[in-house]
Amino acid sequence: MDHSTELSVRSSGVSRSWDGDKTGIFLGTIAGVVILDLFTKVLVQRAFHLYEQVQLIGDYLRLTYIHNPGAAFGIHLGPYSRLIFLVLSVVALVALAGMYWVTPARDRVRLIAISLICGGAVGNLVDRIRSTKGVVDFVDVGIGELRWPVFNVADVAVTTGAVLLALSLWREERQEDDAGG
Repeated sequence: MDHSTELSVRSSGVSRSWDGDKTGIFLGTIAGVVILDLFTKVLVQRAFHLYEQVQLIGDYLRLTYIHNPGAAFGIHLGPYSRLIFLVLSVVALVALAGMYWVTPARDRVRLIAISLICGGAVGNLVDRIRSTKGVVDFVDVGIGELRWPVFNVADVAVTTGAVLLALSLWREERQEDDAGG
């Protein structure tokens, strides 16, 4: 792209690039999520035995060290789960990179949302690559036998990012509807 085209793209508010504040938010958020995720997983693996549980807030919040060979919420696709979820993670990261590319630098919520999802995907992808046992999960919430599936920091980032992304897209749609109608 020549300099005049780059200026017109930037002046239109659509920053299709890897430069500037946009990239700082993107890479900084991803790095923060991946570092926190891997740090907590290694800490749990060093401090706990597999399936060990420690109550933090009564039975409502506890740490339970497990390996999840499937995807979120224990979804398992048989003996090829690891390979399937490795490939799906890479495909998702490519799609998210495309979303990042076309997201305007001024849309901080969407940039952070995409970054959180990418950071979580990378954190769990690293786990899938480094161990055939599956992803390390350890956050265990619920009441008695009514428990949410055990999860980790990467899962929190993906979920938070997905909610923020949905809100960002919804807000954009509403603004377009208000402007058009």
